[in-house]
Amino acid sequence: MYFRKKCRSMEGKRSRIEHVEIFQTVSRGLPESFLHLSSLTNGRQGGSAAPNNSKEVNPVQKKKQIDRYLLISILSVMAGLLIWWAVTDGLGLFRANTLPSPVKVGKTFLVKWYEAKPEGATLLTHLVASLQVALSGYLLGALIGIPLGIFMAWNEKVDLCVRPVFDLVRTIPGVAWTSVMVTLVGIGLLSKALVIFISAMVAMVINSYSGIQQTRTVHLWVGRTFGASDWELLTKIAVPSALPMIFTGLDVALGAAWTTLVAAELLASTKGLGFMIQQARGIFRLDIVIVGMIVIAVTGSVLSSIIRWIGAQVMKGGRHL
Repeated sequence: MYFRKKCRSMEGKRSRIEHVEIFQTVSRGLPESFLHLSSLTNGRQGGSAAPNNSKEVNPVQKKKQIDRYLLISILSVMAGLLIWWAVTDGLGLFRANTLPSPVKVGKTFLVKWYEAKPEGATLLTHLVASLQVALSGYLLGALIGIPLGIFMAWNEKVDLCVRPVFDLVRTIPGVAWTSVMVTLVGIGLLSKALVIFISAMVAMVINSYSGIQQTRTVHLWVGRTFGASDWELLTKIAVPSALPMIFTGLDVALGAAWTTLVAAELLASTKGLGFMIQQARGIFRLDIVIVGMIVIAVTGSVLSSIIRWIGAQVMKGGRHL
């Protein structure tokens, strides 16, 4: 009630430019908008602006935290490699055909970059094929999943129409669609991309939906007070406030897409990291299997880091990596 009385008392004095400035501040969907609004109101009455008590991150302290995290990560990887070497070449607890040593896996990793044997393609060929399929399905899932989740959360009629079908589809594992897609479009890029699309889309819809649902009602109310249309409320308040959840969905969907890709390539493919692992398993080349697993892990980690970095750049006030 206090905020409403203040707005009414200032209507005759505040110019249209100030209305636009307040609306743009509120439309960010951030708590700072209220501080800015308070400063404008108090300034007209001769008062002082509300102090900003937000904690600023010390760049030096942040750099030390990043360096410590990198150091711990490197030490953890080195410790894992040392234990791996100890139980294979060091103590001989496992035979080479049961668990290859890190030295053997390292040599195989280097050789596979230029040697096509035994499955008929180099490691680079398999990696490019997997990335092509994964990114195709992932981008298609983002183009459809994010808008679908947003409009489901924003419009009750869309939610009522789409939710029953979506609830059925999201309970089906992505790998279960492999046989259906292969039967419909054959073994190739399209079949695997469609399987990945379904897996990625589910995570994006759920997170986009949750992000819009978590938009603060007071932000929408203030936007409506200053004459914002429904489209402006959606694009300038709801969507910006939902960006953290949307980018979380992109990150989760990337992991789902990468996992589904490998499973799909195990069943229906002629090249790719999953195909390489499947062929190596059939001839008991566990060193190639482990090489494929390492490449999958490193590639997935790099792609996930890229998504988080983009999210930090897009979101105002986001945590930069």
